[in-house]
Amino acid sequence: MIGGGLIGMRHVQTVLAHDRCDLVGLVDPNAQVEAGAGVARYADMDQVAGHVDGVIIATPTHLHAEQGIYAARRGWHMLIEKPVAHDLAGAQALQSAVTRAGVGSLVGHHRRYHARVGQLKRLIAEGAIGTPVTANLLWAMRKPEGYFQDNWRTTGGSPVMINLVHDIDLLRFVVGEISQVAALRGATLRGSPRIESGAVAIGFENGATGTIGFADNSPSPWGFEAGTGENPNIGTTGQDMMWITGTGGAISFPSMTLWAGSDWSQPAQRQPLEVAQNTKVPLNAQLDHFIDVITGAARPLIDVADATRTLDIALTIQTQLARQAA
Repeated sequence: MIGGGLIGMRHVQTVLAHDRCDLVGLVDPNAQVEAGAGVARYADMDQVAGHVDGVIIATPTHLHAEQGIYAARRGWHMLIEKPVAHDLAGAQALQSAVTRAGVGSLVGHHRRYHARVGQLKRLIAEGAIGTPVTANLLWAMRKPEGYFQDNWRTTGGSPVMINLVHDIDLLRFVVGEISQVAALRGATLRGSPRIESGAVAIGFENGATGTIGFADNSPSPWGFEAGTGENPNIGTTGQDMMWITGTGGAISFPSMTLWAGSDWSQPAQRQPLEVAQNTKVPLNAQLDHFIDVITGAARPLIDVADATRTLDIALTIQTQLARQAA
């Protein structure tokens, strides 16, 4: 395990509780971060000795490519937290290293492991709402002030690269590849130059269009984590946060409320649907899949190359917003 921060320690607990793998070490420069009795501690990756099958990299984004390349050179299969890298050059260098080393790569867009996300993707692909027309997504939370204090987020804590990158990947996964974006920046209200809010218009390759509205300074019930209850650090509301329409109906997520209709002369009718339920916490399901990738039993659900496409879109949005006045 590389990195003992918020998400890193969630991974640590997931690995410790898993019956198909053992945690052989934790790498973190902070000596006060512990993973439990019997788990070796290292300040740096090059101190790791002994046999390692796979590594989970959950460090600040700017370290991902360098650490992933190092892991590839040592023959370690890797699960890298999102975004896959800080920039496209890093992601492309990492992809080259993974290919040369012949190791498996997986990127931590763990929403793909939610049962309802998989069900939503299947329903759209099977034509349950006809041809997709629009997809509108909302993520609005108020992060506590301590989240930004005395760490890398103080100046670089943009919700685009921390949060929206998940939403972008979600839309790519269930609706289709994104071909173009246009972003508008909201006002800065915390007294910092960081991007805090905005809106994004999206064009998909299949002809659908969509929007993302986002804010990390506004408490609301709408967001993937709040709607699904998947993050213990974010309060659960169970409210929908994504609405997708098609030529034959519409569906909202995560309630999976499915509608069908013909034209405006008749009201759309709600359709019966047995909603899929998680049998495992998505992080646990992701770890199951990572073990299968390591053993060669499965192909990665999202590898470095796939995640690089999500990164490219996120960076385009980030660049457009950064050019606009705070």
